[in-house]
Amino acid sequence: MRIRGARALRDREAERLIRRAAHAALTALALPYEAVVEITLVDDEEIQKANARFRGKDKPTDVLSFPMLQFYRGGYDGDLQRELDCEEGLLPLGDMLINVDRARAQGRELGHGFARECAYLTVHSVLHLAGYDHEDEGEEKRAMREKEEEVLGALGLPRA
Repeated sequence: MRIRGARALRDREAERLIRRAAHAALTALALPYEAVVEITLVDDEEIQKANARFRGKDKPTDVLSFPMLQFYRGGYDGDLQRELDCEEGLLPLGDMLINVDRARAQGRELGHGFARECAYLTVHSVLHLAGYDHEDEGEEKRAMREKEEEVLGALGLPRA
């Protein structure tokens, strides 16, 4: 896992928790190969530009996920071995942008703090990269929320 923009974070606890959360989420997916994700920490302005460009929504959001492969709830219909990075032998799951401005605000609003919100957004994004979704209000959303809670619980960060 690679984190870009960590200096802007200025919070060692949050950085450690982001790393732990990404690792825990990848472990929970039980993929047959070691996966790698790129995490870039951005502010409101940067994520608003990306959201407008890639989703047609000209407003900031908390996290954006850019999957490299077409998964469905952690499953892949194809030969994952063919998708491995030739040099490193890792499975490139995708990239995420985490908005640290929004994470600070949401952590305050929800009463669990910045670091825990960063961990949640990391888990949430890793699951999106693995094909989980929450756009509908039915089974898809329920499955994603259950997996989020499983991972956050394993980190000792259950929903309050």
